[in-house]
Amino acid sequence: MQSSLGAYDILQNVRAMEDGLRARADEIDQLRRLPDDLVEDLKRAGCFRMAMPKDWGGPEMSSIEQHEVIFELSRANASVGWCVMIGLDAGIFVGYLDDDVARRMYPRLDMIQAGWLYPMGRAERVAGGYKVSGLWRFASGSAHCDVLDAGCTLFENGTPVMGEDGVPEWRVMLAPRDSYEILDVWHTTGLRGTGSNDYRVENLFVPEEHTFSFNERPKREGPIWIKPDAVLRKMSAIPLGIARDALDHVTEVMRTKVERPSGKPYRDSERIRIALAEAEMRYGAADTYVRTALERQWDCLERGMTQLPRRVRTDAWMSRTNAFQESRRIVLDLYDLVGGAAVYANECPLDRHLRDVQTACQHMVGQYKSMESVGQLLLDPDARIGSPML
Repeated sequence: MQSSLGAYDILQNVRAMEDGLRARADEIDQLRRLPDDLVEDLKRAGCFRMAMPKDWGGPEMSSIEQHEVIFELSRANASVGWCVMIGLDAGIFVGYLDDDVARRMYPRLDMIQAGWLYPMGRAERVAGGYKVSGLWRFASGSAHCDVLDAGCTLFENGTPVMGEDGVPEWRVMLAPRDSYEILDVWHTTGLRGTGSNDYRVENLFVPEEHTFSFNERPKREGPIWIKPDAVLRKMSAIPLGIARDALDHVTEVMRTKVERPSGKPYRDSERIRIALAEAEMRYGAADTYVRTALERQWDCLERGMTQLPRRVRTDAWMSRTNAFQESRRIVLDLYDLVGGAAVYANECPLDRHLRDVQTACQHMVGQYKSMESVGQLLLDPDARIGSPML
């Protein structure tokens, strides 16, 4: 294993990359994936090792530390932030495998994860493991990842394997990227540089030890691995990073822009002042809610709590959904505030901001429909919630 980088080192490394990321925004979008040299730069910076265990030489960074790094990347380029957010899941998944198996599957700290966790595929139980078939979507980082995860429903002798709750069992299969066929389908509204392609396979054998379930107790101890929502905790950083950059850009523009035909400086306009102040207020509320929820949750996890207080669980989810939705509203309001100049994609970054945040909000975690289970838990503390992520 390589020498370790600490959380402070990684954060400083990505801050030093920000100007370069901004300069390559068009290239990243046109390529529809991250350039190979940029992936290597992100590896050297330590971005993909953030969740790797300390006893492997990794930094094992807290939720808020991961959030800070992805936030800084997303301010500069949301596609980069998104790919790092997904790619660092390698360090989370090692906690669900036997240590010797994990070390063989992830022999380097900077290995990159990608894939679709939810059960879109089929895994037929056979001697020693599973025969896996299916088509999965949204493999962000598919062009540069080392390992793909594929969520599957379990079958035995052609029949779904049912869990104790009467729901078909869901298991995650891990296999090298080259085990799958990658389908080049990522032509999208936003987050164009993430290479979030489809992938498929027929009758791939995956050994039992290369699989895990979020419904099972992880093999590792520690705050990262106690609860499976570790894969979601860092997601809020993406929309918040986009909205922060949009706010900074529009504020700077309004300091020098003048109204036509009056010639009145926008900085002297009551309308502009109120709009920017309101946007900052809403952004600050969303950002603070996320940080407070993450810190409270991490405090509970550090104390080894496996059953978190109801409010800690609901705040972690609601703050994340709110970050996506409020960031989108802020960016759209700023786009309207700037007016006609905002439509010039080669002159104004708001075009990319709007496309990226809109696409990010199409993720299940960013949509209000995910709140039904949260509301159920708020109304009934004893409710049995199907998702292990909540």
